[in-house]
Amino acid sequence: MAHRANRAQRLVALFLLGCLLFSFPLLSIFNTGGTVFGIPTLYAYLFAAWALLIVLAVLIVERQT
Repeated sequence: MAHRANRAQRLVALFLLGCLLFSFPLLSIFNTGGTVFGIPTLYAYLFAAWALLIVLAVLIVERQT
């Protein structure tokens, strides 16, 4: 039962991290005219943050302990 509560707490923390990553002040840092491998910096950041959140969610949910 403690594992279920621990998993729920980690998912809430992941949600809060997502809110932080997609908040305006942080997004405005990456809203520049530059590019990363030919992709605008803001789009690269959005994709990387989205992928990071998915990977972390999979790690939290699929963890056996």
